[in-house]
Amino acid sequence: MISPRRAPGWWHRLDVTVRDLPLGLLLLAGSFVPALHGKGTQVGDLATRPFDALTIAVLGLECLPLAGRRRWPALSLALVSLGFAVDQLRGYHSVAGSALPLALISTGAHLERHRRATALVLSVAYVPLAVALHRLGSGGETASGFVTFYLALVLAWGIGAWLRSTRAAEAERRRRVAEDTRTAERTRIARELHDVVTHHVTAMVVQAEAARYLTAAPDRLDRTLTAVTDTGRRAISDLRHLLDLLNPDHGTDTGGGRTPPAGRLLTLVEQTRRAGQPVEFTEEGTPTPSAGSADLVAYRVVQESLTNALKYAHGSRTSVRVRHGEKEITVEVGTDGAGPAGASPAGASPGGSGRGLAGLRERVAVLGGEFSAGPADDGRFVVRARIPAGSPA
Repeated sequence: MISPRRAPGWWHRLDVTVRDLPLGLLLLAGSFVPALHGKGTQVGDLATRPFDALTIAVLGLECLPLAGRRRWPALSLALVSLGFAVDQLRGYHSVAGSALPLALISTGAHLERHRRATALVLSVAYVPLAVALHRLGSGGETASGFVTFYLALVLAWGIGAWLRSTRAAEAERRRRVAEDTRTAERTRIARELHDVVTHHVTAMVVQAEAARYLTAAPDRLDRTLTAVTDTGRRAISDLRHLLDLLNPDHGTDTGGGRTPPAGRLLTLVEQTRRAGQPVEFTEEGTPTPSAGSADLVAYRVVQESLTNALKYAHGSRTSVRVRHGEKEITVEVGTDGAGPAGASPAGASPGGSGRGLAGLRERVAVLGGEFSAGPADDGRFVVRARIPAGSPA
């Protein structure tokens, strides 16, 4: 026996025709309740007659096609309409007549092709039915009565069409949300790859260039090549970590998995020093787990700033100051000499990918912080960031 808690899932796994069949069976059974005889829909003024041998077939034709109202809406509506017409012409006036507006709503909601043609055919078919009912009756039903019933049928179709348009609008909204989400995720991945690859490769290129001039000093050459190797290993490790985050089977803790471990800033500074860049590093306070994404953004600010120092002011003195507060993290990186050539207010150098300083500005802005990058009065190029802590974004 299926438990009530599992019934909904079990029910939705059934074919749609099986799920729609009970509605038709319910109307069919209700039509045979003695108290409901003659209480159904009545078009025209034909007298209600008792059920006879043809009744079961007529009522079955009205009700059972509702099982296909979503799978085959046009066919379902045609059969229900035929059964309804016979029902009215025979004068049964059964509860099964309620199947017609239900079929119209379903057809308006689920019919995908030839919608106008279907509505036109049904409208034309209604005319001979109204004429036949008027002639068979005593003439008590006026033209306005037939028009009113037709408008009621139009209303049922309109309700179905409204449901269809609402469903389509919701599907379009979900598609746009999914597309925006994919675009934002691709942008985030591009930034992560830029931060990881650009810094490590820049350091390796600088170290390799320096190694060309150290052939006469084997000890220094060996240290430089070792630094290149270490930098390459870190690049592989960071890329593997990023690819792990992109794996759908990766853990659900999206915040902590992306935050650099303690001590990574010092490692970053040491790597830059080995590439030939004199760096003064000062760190105040201690990173806290409640900092959320602020730690990662602060790390990326320092990483991108040191990468630019290596690229545009190699060998110039650079200072890095990071302060961890309870509510925010502040970062300041200053380099003697010019910064990125022709740096614009947006922070992106001409001809670049636009994912460097401009990407940092966006990262900080997402967390509600402040970011600036440009020449200072003393001629240094300074990058400053104030990053609110505690945001999981």
